Amino acid sequence: MSKRTLDLVGDLIRRERNRLGTRWRKAAPGAQALIVLAVLRHDQRLSEMAGGSQVSASTVRRWVLEVLRLLAARAPRLDRALNKIAKRGGVVVLLDGTLVRTRRRTGVEKRKNYSGKHKSHGLLFLALTDEKGNLIWISSARPGRSSEITTARHDKITAHLGEAGLGALADLGFVGLDDDPDDHPVIITGRKAARNHRLTDAEKKANRLLSRERAAVEHGFANLKSWRCLTKIRMNTRHAPTLLRALLVLVNTEVQR
Repeated sequence: MSKRTLDLVGDLIRRERNRLGTRWRKAAPGAQALIVLAVLRHDQRLSEMAGGSQVSASTVRRWVLEVLRLLAARAPRLDRALNKIAKRGGVVVLLDGTLVRTRRRTGVEKRKNYSGKHKSHGLLFLALTDEKGNLIWISSARPGRSSEITTARHDKITAHLGEAGLGALADLGFVGLDDDPDDHPVIITGRKAARNHRLTDAEKKANRLLSRERAAVEHGFANLKSWRCLTKIRMNTRHAPTLLRALLVLVNTEVQR
């Protein structure tokens, strides 16, 4: 954990306390920042951190949610993130999705979070990175049973890319997302083999070139999932979008290629 990240979180807590006019708290801003980052980075149990800090587990939970809210407020919106890439002279971004596992819940209303593809319960998120693999945007959470292409349509990613004048490289899970793939392609994907159509050597080569260019997006996801709290989300799933956007800010503070 870098000192820059610790200072960022500590300063956010300090400013929030000044805004609220808080006169006294059990821990100083720096100590609260250290506890929260330990929970997020190493997936430390709240009771373990509470015992060492002489506070209750509910207090640590409240500290974590407060920091997540402050960090998530700094995460960029989709249109602003794309316009920033365009102003820097970028022409393409990388698009992919990932499933973040959650605790298994019983009941009919929780079955939508089960992903048949991954054989586990979770929430689906989409992410955009630049050509170097730096995360620039994370979508809202969708049930684990959702497909990546449906999630992309829900977030109107194609329309936002068109407005910013950018294109996106994506995997075969996004085939069919582009409304005009022949004349003005926005989403560039590989070619799928079919029962009555085998891929030609040229199409196979194009798929390999596309996979090589898309490799950087996996680096972005690797940096995101190095925060072990994403191994399995143990908090209420309604906080999952806030958690992912907060981690986006922390990842970009720690890693910039």
